[in-house]
This record gives sequence, structure tokens and C-alpha cells, in this order.
Amino acid sequence: MSKISLQDRSDYLSNFNVKGVTARVASVPDIALGLGRLRPRMITAISLSLISLTASCSVDRAEEGRDAEEVMQTFISPRDSDILIADLSSDSEGIPVIGALTNLTQRPDYDNQPYFTPDASGIWYTANDPQNGQSDIWRYDFATESVTRITQSAPESEYSATALPDGSGISVIRVEADSMQRLWRFDLDGSNASLILPEIAPVGYHKWINESTVVMFVLGSPATLQVGDLETGQAHILTEDIGRSIHNIPGTGDISYVQRHEDGSATIMRLPGQGGPPERISEAVSGGDFHAWTPDHFLLMADGPLIFARRDEPEAIWKQIADFSDLHLNLSRLAVSPDGTQIALVAELDALELPAN
Repeated sequence: MSKISLQDRSDYLSNFNVKGVTARVASVPDIALGLGRLRPRMITAISLSLISLTASCSVDRAEEGRDAEEVMQTFISPRDSDILIADLSSDSEGIPVIGALTNLTQRPDYDNQPYFTPDASGIWYTANDPQNGQSDIWRYDFATESVTRITQSAPESEYSATALPDGSGISVIRVEADSMQRLWRFDLDGSNASLILPEIAPVGYHKWINESTVVMFVLGSPATLQVGDLETGQAHILTEDIGRSIHNIPGTGDISYVQRHEDGSATIMRLPGQGGPPERISEAVSGGDFHAWTPDHFLLMADGPLIFARRDEPEAIWKQIADFSDLHLNLSRLAVSPDGTQIALVAELDALELPAN
């Protein structure tokens, strides 16, 4: 492992000319957008390369005559895909409330696939080094505001870090030297790499039901949802034409995934961990893939700059809970901390329409 500590902050910042801009995050009717409870958090700009860059954006005022309750928040706009972090709370009705966004990674190239550590002390994520195209697993620590490089295994790359059920390390999707994608494990410090299911490939994403059972998105035409058994080393196909988002449902042994349909719609499904056929949970927002769960059983999805929430109840409906249109963000992956106090979002800048000459 290689660690970047607070002591090295000035060395990293000296290699960048990063400009912060003031972005307006407006309260929207019927949207629970809580910005008042943001804890003071000084998060450092982190670099994996020594390329000088300037990250800047200008955020236009979307409407005239906004009221005096608008909140001014300094925000570093994403360069490519960046990981944003925000406080997560609930309103008086229990509806999730998302606080002001902070850009955690603040660098060009690929930063994606956030996964909170089991104790919520940090986030594992995948970062690509633009110098050589190498992707590795990194860990951000909230207490020390430092990052640690967990894997460093060129020419192989690692993606989709996930906590092993026994707490001994992480499982990842490893793109091997011959481009084979298989499921591997590492100790928490990135040592003792070993192959988990040699016969199953190409694996794209995964989640664990228990120490011997793993659910996998396996690439193909179409992609399939497969359940792997570590005791036999084999996997069986459960369904096909699924989305890229697979999640553990908190407080259960169940897994959620997205089932795609020919008409372009999609349904979020529940796979019972104790066996049995999949069960329908809800239609997905705008036919999307990426979803996440809060510990108190709210389902979250993003659609462009909007975030929606839905109770895990049969008659529940989706409710828009946040709108970050003023930041021109296109949100994709979401992750919620195990204690339910933080949310991580992957964001890119939305394409802006330029005026015609």
C-alpha cells in the first residue's frame, strides 16, 4: 500500500491549480434538500498523477428572482467522473434528506464505484491513472482525510471493491493481463491476491449473500445474473438481460438487481437469500440501472441531476428528494454508508447546450 497523508497535502496541491466556484443550490418545492446540517469537512484535493490541471466551472443562475433562502456552497465541479459525498439524514416523515455535495476526488480521468467500508470510516473506490491506463483500488479515510492505494498490480487492473463477508479483505473484479475478467480477493492491505471462482468469466459486478455464495453480473449477449457457489466452484444462471447494479438489501440476506425489458423499461427485483424465485420490488426510475438502499429501507435512484426515494412498501411511489440541476451534474452510481449518515454519488458534468451563432 502507498498512503498519502495530510502531511503530503501541500505537495499534492502544489501540482494543481484547482479553482473553486460558488454554486447555488436552491430549495425546490416538494423536495427535501437539507443543506443546513453539513458538518465542517475539509477534504483535500487528491491526485494520482503529476499532471497540472485547472478544474473550474461557471454555474449560471437558472432563474431570476430567487428568494433569499438560497444557499451558497463552494463546489468543485467534476472533471470526468468524480465521487461526491454528502451528509444523509431524514425529515420528520422519515424521508431521506441529502446535504450539500463535496467533490471527494477532484481530478481528471476515472474515479468511480464507491463502496463504504463496513465501519463507515472510509470508502473504497476505483481510480484510473491517466499516465498508463492502470486502474486500482484506493481507500479514502474520513478521519485523516488521506487516501491509500490498496492494489498496485500492473498490468492487471481492479474494479468494484466489495467487503468480504468474513471481514478478511475485499473482493474485486480483476481485469487480467489477457483481458480475462474474474473474481479475486485481497487482504485489506492489498496483499495475498487469490482467484475465487476460476471457471466463471467475464464477471462485471458482484455482491455476497454469505461467505460461500456470491451473485454476479456476467457479461454476454445478453448479460446474465449468476449465483456462484464457492464450495463447488460453479455458478448457475438465474436470469438474463439485467442491469449493472446489484445490492445487498440492509437487514436481510436478500439481493436487489435490475431486470431489463424489451420496451426499454426496467424493474428492480429482489432475490431472496434463502432461495425461491425473484420478487418484484418496483419499476425503476426512467428505466435506470443504478440504485442503493438506506438502512431504514428506502430505495434511492438518480436520474440526471435528480435523486428519488421510495419506501420498500408494496404501494409506495417514487418521490423526488433532491435536485442538483444548478450544478449541471449527471449522476449515476450511489452508495450509502452502513450507518446511514452519508451518501456517495458518482457524477459527471452534464453536456451544456451552447448558444447558436
